[in-house]
Amino acid sequence: MMRVAWLVARKDLRIETRSRVLLWQVLPFGVIALILSGLAVGPNDEAMRHAAPGLFYLVILLVVLFMIGRGQAVESPAGTRTSVAMLGADPAGIFLGKTLALFVELVVTAAVLLTGVVVLLHAPVAGTASALPSVLLTLGALAAGGTLYGALVAGADVQATLLPIIALPPFAGLLIIGEKSFAAAVAGQSSVKWLLFLFVSLLAYLAVGILLYGVTEES
Repeated sequence: MMRVAWLVARKDLRIETRSRVLLWQVLPFGVIALILSGLAVGPNDEAMRHAAPGLFYLVILLVVLFMIGRGQAVESPAGTRTSVAMLGADPAGIFLGKTLALFVELVVTAAVLLTGVVVLLHAPVAGTASALPSVLLTLGALAAGGTLYGALVAGADVQATLLPIIALPPFAGLLIIGEKSFAAAVAGQSSVKWLLFLFVSLLAYLAVGILLYGVTEES
């Protein structure tokens, strides 16, 4: 399973590296969205610092939906899904590999956005750094959930509109908890309970994906 996961992750990351979609489309989109969100808050530094965690996760949500669609588009050419199925690869390994690839892409994006949060929204550097564990857990859960939801809508004629309908309700809870954990870290408060919730969510998504990804691929 782990060998398949590693091969799938390498394949997906190699495709993204060669296409440079992350570099030339996703990252500029994320930065522009963060800037526009900051402008909507207004010129007040205190208001921007207070809104920074929420704006960060709002942009991350948009990026996640974009990247899920991108990941499924890679598998969309005629015969690709059938060819993959004929290889007999472990579906759990495929799920873990695609989750890992999406997680790496989200981490790269988050690193750029967190820099923007500090520079553009004037969030404290120390508080932002202390929020990294919660950010990584949230990104991991989003990557696992996004891979699973992407498989559910793969091949649908209305994939672009169906994906947000399926993913947004469960993602809302993750984003709210992630924002609360981020805000607590920025304020110098304990965020242990939020970290525990995010960790459990990550484990739950991984468990469901490992067990059911093969079923979603066959549907």
